[in-house]
Amino acid sequence: MSLTGKTAIITGSNSGIGLGVARELAKAGANVVLNSFTDRDEDHALAEEISKETGTKARYIQADMSKGDECRALIEQSGACDILVNNAGIQHVAPIDQFPVDKWDAIIAINMNSAFHTTAAALPMMRQAGWGRVVNIASAHGLTASPFKAAYVAAKHGVVGMTKTVALETAQEPITCNAVCPGYVLTPLVEAQIPDTMKEYNMSREDVIKNVMLQRQPSKEFATVEQLGGTVQFLCSDAAAQITGTTISVDGGWTAL
Repeated sequence: MSLTGKTAIITGSNSGIGLGVARELAKAGANVVLNSFTDRDEDHALAEEISKETGTKARYIQADMSKGDECRALIEQSGACDILVNNAGIQHVAPIDQFPVDKWDAIIAINMNSAFHTTAAALPMMRQAGWGRVVNIASAHGLTASPFKAAYVAAKHGVVGMTKTVALETAQEPITCNAVCPGYVLTPLVEAQIPDTMKEYNMSREDVIKNVMLQRQPSKEFATVEQLGGTVQFLCSDAAAQITGTTISVDGGWTAL
């Protein structure tokens, strides 16, 4: 399905999964709005690059996803929202009795609350347009848990629950809402962690990836941002019109364990 004429807003999309999703949607013809909390020349340059590569309209809008009013302003400033991809997220790892309160609050705000605010602002636009797709980038941790990641796991479980609620509220409209649940994805951030992990464990790159980083991922391979983007693109297609309120795992078998 061509997404020509559709406007896609992707939060947290100046790198990693969000940028990969934006590129794939633009390749399918969608005009894309990139977002992050920074406002650098390189952020706007990414949008220009996507526009030149795909012939679509791409722009960058700065908004802090930890603040509800800025989440809603992002949608309003975009002028249209046919596709909303809630991707923004942060992480912190600590035992729950030592978990810094400010980190808890920030993770819940950015990883979960932002999706509430953007979705609430986007649905009226989708209803007016007569079509819409909400895709929440959750996580394998939206379906299972790991120690020391209380805030992240709680937020991602919350996103999965909210996905189901939005799907039920829009079930008789041409609007769907689904969650994509990645396992470990090879992003620049993950790639940068590999050399230090090699030193820490005194292992080769291959052994670190398979035995440390991908210990819980049965395929022993990272998912790619292109695969995540392709999954989102599929959920925006006509073939996925009756897929709503569910989760699609892109985790190499993690949640099958």
